[in-house]
Amino acid sequence: MADEGATEALRGIVDRAACSIAGASTHARLDEDLIAAGLPPSTGGETKAQRGESSAAAVPDERLREVAISLVERNAVLHMIDRMAVQDLVWADEYPPPIPKRTRRDIARILPGEFLRDHSQRFHALLANLFDLGRGDLFFGFENTSLGGQIERHFYNNDDWTVEQLFDELGAIDNASDRRFGLFLEGIVSGNTVPDEDGQRQLVEAINPPLTAVGLELRETGNVDGYPTFDLVSTGTRSGRPKQLIFGSPEKPDLRLIDVIDSDVEVVDPNGKVLVYDRKIGPAGLRWHDLQTWWKETRQVDDDEQAKAQLYKRLGNSLYERVDNEWIPVSPPQLLLFRLYHDIYRTALPDLPVLLPEVWRHWDPVNAKTRGNLALVQFRMDFLMFAPAGARIVLEVDGQHHYASERAAGKGQRRMLPDAREYARTVAASRDLTLAGYEVHRFGAHELRDEQEARPLVTAFFDSLFRKHHVAVPQRTAGHEGGRT
Repeated sequence: MADEGATEALRGIVDRAACSIAGASTHARLDEDLIAAGLPPSTGGETKAQRGESSAAAVPDERLREVAISLVERNAVLHMIDRMAVQDLVWADEYPPPIPKRTRRDIARILPGEFLRDHSQRFHALLANLFDLGRGDLFFGFENTSLGGQIERHFYNNDDWTVEQLFDELGAIDNASDRRFGLFLEGIVSGNTVPDEDGQRQLVEAINPPLTAVGLELRETGNVDGYPTFDLVSTGTRSGRPKQLIFGSPEKPDLRLIDVIDSDVEVVDPNGKVLVYDRKIGPAGLRWHDLQTWWKETRQVDDDEQAKAQLYKRLGNSLYERVDNEWIPVSPPQLLLFRLYHDIYRTALPDLPVLLPEVWRHWDPVNAKTRGNLALVQFRMDFLMFAPAGARIVLEVDGQHHYASERAAGKGQRRMLPDAREYARTVAASRDLTLAGYEVHRFGAHELRDEQEARPLVTAFFDSLFRKHHVAVPQRTAGHEGGRT
């Protein structure tokens, strides 16, 4: 029934949009305007309204969502309520972190309203972009009875609405989606709303204590037009957004600085042994379909299924090495974790965080043997995931080399024996990552020896990880992937 309700709601949105476009057009231009908005041309009807209705009716149920999103992206004629409904539908797929009603109300009660009143025009533009300010307009006399008019009278001019009442009237506390409320907070502290850095920082200082209580914060992540920018992120995550990812290769990449002043790095990789992702990672994290889109566009692959198969094969192949003309896994337990993740969540994979293998973090032109004790630890991560709200999750599969070393064992024999120094390096690397804002989870290779035994362990782990990071736990499918990909 929930799907039927969503289909009915989307059908109504598309129908109203088509009729609005038709009403504002002429018979001669009507089909052209419909197509420009992402709708099909009309299929019949004598009046413009009937032609608009025929266009909407020509959209099959399975394309309603796609068309509705296109209407918003193309800034087509949509009532604000319909625009908000489509936005919330899209944002729900990004699994935004929940912001409880109590936290929202606490923020409203302590937010200094004078900064918002001092910049009322800019603040009003933010409100109009996120909320329906036309609600309640009765067209009675010359009085503006809309919500926007009420805000102007009671919040800006008469100052008899508190910030809390303003939030209530907007529906920001009880009705706004988590993503909408998060964008509202980011907008309030933006230089576009409050072009005063001291004012921005005072607002952030007021908002952050209630957010911190639920594991979130507004964190400074950059600078635009001379004003700091603040993003809503999970506490404990690393500051800033990644500039580029170098992954998919256990071999040390060949890098060169082409502009030292600007830290402009080039990957010298004529044979395609290294993958480099340099696109922006949004608030939803880096999902499989984001990486697949990048693969399609950079490899010029037209077919989605072909792109998916190529990408999976390329990622999996980075977990093999060639020994005596034979391809063998670099680490069978690491390979099993990779395969199980994609097998267990196969049908839901496009919207899940992508499991990036062999990700390079540190890079040093001098080898560790020469560098000695000054060598950087944890230069390459087994797996890295970017979850919602800026979370960076590292998965490590610890084999014997993490806690043992090859040493003499008598009678000229050598074997792997426990080594306190190797174990110290392993835990030091974990500390380094954690202090740098990464969330680290370690698997013992022994846990991933047998697929039948490892499957429930891996399933339980990722289900719990998804819940922690506000990713909807998907339905699972059974299957098996075997051999080199």
